[in-house]
Amino acid sequence: MSDSEKITEIILSIFRLNGRVIAWGDSLSAEFGLTSARWQVLGAIALAHAPQTVPEIADRMGVTRQATQKQVNLLEGEGLVAARANPRHRRSPHYLLTAAGERTYAQVSEKYQAWVKEAVADAPSGILAGTLAGLRFLDARIPDIKGE
Repeated sequence: MSDSEKITEIILSIFRLNGRVIAWGDSLSAEFGLTSARWQVLGAIALAHAPQTVPEIADRMGVTRQATQKQVNLLEGEGLVAARANPRHRRSPHYLLTAAGERTYAQVSEKYQAWVKEAVADAPSGILAGTLAGLRFLDARIPDIKGE
């Protein structure tokens, strides 16, 4: 198999895996009232360790601002995130997790970490590092089309 055929197979595998990860994430987070998309937004804010604007969250997640804004609005309506004034940009508030958002994120993270321990228990030596290196290699070569 040529390298171009391998890249095609890798990209097709990523497309399939993405669909499965979203469905699995929806299932994993459902008992906490979340979807994969809302879990991603909570995680983007939590892992940033600072309030984030919608464009910052979208950049971290690799999705559109519009999709992110929709999830932020839902999370805000559910009391899991709160908007705070952004002194640098009046129309782009910072969002932070509320106490309820922190609890929910901690609960889903605990369930996720239990899955992680089981999932990697029998991983062949080096496979995860190699997979990550390969994904980063491809990610660096995918054109950035923001603004188009």
